[in-house]
Amino acid sequence: MSGPDDVRTSLATAAALLAPAHQAVTDQVLHAFDHPGAYVRDHAGRLADRGIDEPVPDLAWIALIDALTDQRLLAELDWKEDSQEVRSQLKGLESRPSVDPWVLVEEDEMLLPTDEFLHACGRHYSEVGAALAVLDIDSDCYPVVCLRAARVQELTALAQRAGFRAWALGV
Repeated sequence: MSGPDDVRTSLATAAALLAPAHQAVTDQVLHAFDHPGAYVRDHAGRLADRGIDEPVPDLAWIALIDALTDQRLLAELDWKEDSQEVRSQLKGLESRPSVDPWVLVEEDEMLLPTDEFLHACGRHYSEVGAALAVLDIDSDCYPVVCLRAARVQELTALAQRAGFRAWALGV
């Protein structure tokens, strides 16, 4: 079982892994972890959209999702999002691969349900050395990040040590 220091370190390391050029992401996650009441007050409007009006156990993880979104490093996709919108949001990520994986997407894949389409996207991203991963928030959405494929196991281990779940799409 991880202690508070291990959880804090794992969250900070995951934030730095996903947003290496954005110290603000790590700062926001640590603010939520270290001072949850103050974080809820400071971000009341945004948290209200998630139904959060007081500190909750996963607040720092939610802060990670929101901070990554602010930096265009995460796309929060509805479970029934159409493939064109998924594609648009993934192409808008600052962390997208420099080699375009969309040239690999087959026309018939664009007709798949959201979860199957995301797994297809994950397979195509892996073909160019990138990965798509979900940062689970027990919701009906897919908070999706893009990172180097070689770092996915590190991300999933960090999430697990912090008490959360992350997994790669398309594997």
